[in-house]
Amino acid sequence: MAFQLLLTVFSCALLFLQPAFGITRHYTLEIKMHNVTRLCHTKSLVSVNGQFPGPKLIAREGDQLLIKVINNVPNNISIHWHGIRQLRTGWADGPAYITQCPIQTGQSYVYNYTIVGQRGTLFYHAHISWLRSTVYGPLIILPKRGVPYPFAKPHKEVPMIFGEWFNADPEAIIRQATQTGGGPNVSDAYTINGLPGPLYNCSAKDTFRLRVKPGKTYLLRLINAALNDELFFSIANHTVTVVEADAIYVKPFETDTILIAPGQTTNLLLKTKPSYPSASFFMTARPYVTGQGTFDNSTVAGILEYEPSKHTKDTHLKIKNLQLFKPVLPALNDTNFATKFSNKLRSLNSKKFPANVPLKVDRKFFFTIGLGTNPCNHKKNQTCQGPTNTTMFAASISNISFTMPTKALLQSHYSGQSRGVYSPKFPWNPIVPFNYTGTPPNNTMVSNGTNLMVLPYNTSVELVMQDTSILGAESHPLHLHGFNFFVVGQGFGNFDPNKDPKNFNLVDPIERNTIGVPSGGWAAIRFLADNPGVWFMHCHLEVHTSWGLRMAWLVLDGDKPDQKLLPPPADLPKC
Repeated sequence: MAFQLLLTVFSCALLFLQPAFGITRHYTLEIKMHNVTRLCHTKSLVSVNGQFPGPKLIAREGDQLLIKVINNVPNNISIHWHGIRQLRTGWADGPAYITQCPIQTGQSYVYNYTIVGQRGTLFYHAHISWLRSTVYGPLIILPKRGVPYPFAKPHKEVPMIFGEWFNADPEAIIRQATQTGGGPNVSDAYTINGLPGPLYNCSAKDTFRLRVKPGKTYLLRLINAALNDELFFSIANHTVTVVEADAIYVKPFETDTILIAPGQTTNLLLKTKPSYPSASFFMTARPYVTGQGTFDNSTVAGILEYEPSKHTKDTHLKIKNLQLFKPVLPALNDTNFATKFSNKLRSLNSKKFPANVPLKVDRKFFFTIGLGTNPCNHKKNQTCQGPTNTTMFAASISNISFTMPTKALLQSHYSGQSRGVYSPKFPWNPIVPFNYTGTPPNNTMVSNGTNLMVLPYNTSVELVMQDTSILGAESHPLHLHGFNFFVVGQGFGNFDPNKDPKNFNLVDPIERNTIGVPSGGWAAIRFLADNPGVWFMHCHLEVHTSWGLRMAWLVLDGDKPDQKLLPPPADLPKC
């Protein structure tokens, strides 16, 4: 008896002695071809460890991750750890030709980074061409051991990752679109955890089912890994409580529907009904659409199933015969709902999780974001399939459509060999101002270049991103690598620098890494440039990124040793 008591005390002591600074976790991700069947269509796709979606990676705040990525497919590959700050470890950020050359066939690379001051739901995905259509998976960061959530501990945690399924090869789709100058073909289905669900043909067996117990609270970790679509999501006859966005705790609020853009994550608390309801419930998602192009107008559905207790008459066999309720989602173009939902998101701003909004601003920037055109680049007299038969679709930031370099920007900067690779002169404001959300100008042509905005270390930045009406106003989910930012203001129409800043929220604005700039409107963000390196910023609608809606920030080293970019690893891929 005394020995058992001593053993118990010793075990408890071991728990308290675990390092507060984290541990080193090793993962191996093999990028390999894998046969997958959806919609009665079998194809060989690029996968992670032969899984679609890829495996769930788990870490704790403070952990060091060593993730070996082995490329065993014909395509070049790189992996981005979406939302990870990568403090001084830009070499591990992952976007091809920005922070690294891609991993070539038969080669490998170890992504080495430490999770500093972050916890919550993030994800990883390929960051080259359209390979992220199948190469993605959850990245779950738990709080430090012994640190609770700022809400009651859930009974169970469930990752739910949205994606898109293409019967065709997405690489062939974007390749054809690039050649013709037209819009790419859309997906054939949306998926939850890789499964399209019963509303699609031949897919009843490929349905995500969430089995729950009555009277319990579940933490749903939602991730939008879709290529090109913002999504509404709802669970029939249930309300949820939003508690986190982009791995940042928020002031909790209840809703029956959420909006989540590509690149965003949202944590929900689902409190199940107190007793067995003798029914099942659809969990559905479909797109929020603001642009004028074609889109996948379909709905993915999972099913929320209650486990019958021993005292209920329903058996497992009878679950199939239960009444199945469907939620009512907002209209496809319900910008009013999108705005109201976005305005509800506020940082928790507690003593433990403060909202450290930069109150003093060193540099103010105003970027336009939107579509445009390039002339047909065919040497022969072929017609294009863009807005006209002589133009190709393009997209830009401040009318500069980003040209992807053939050498990695970070390596070029670090080695002092940037001449001819990029220009350090990105404009602070549009070179040619116009009525951004009014009648578009006759000339829709963009300029093309590889332009970076250079910032001294620790610069506090205010950036206003203004949507334009060129080829139609549209919501753009802008993602910034290497930083979180505070969304201090949003609005419709043209940003007014004299009036709009008076309404900025500098107390508890939402902090995140991806923001949906409103269709026909603007969003203002602030961040502190305290992370040296080259950091990509781009629309997370993959079609717009492919068309050039992207740029990069170059944050210079600070004076102190802990303010400088770490040296590149020995196994960094070469171009």
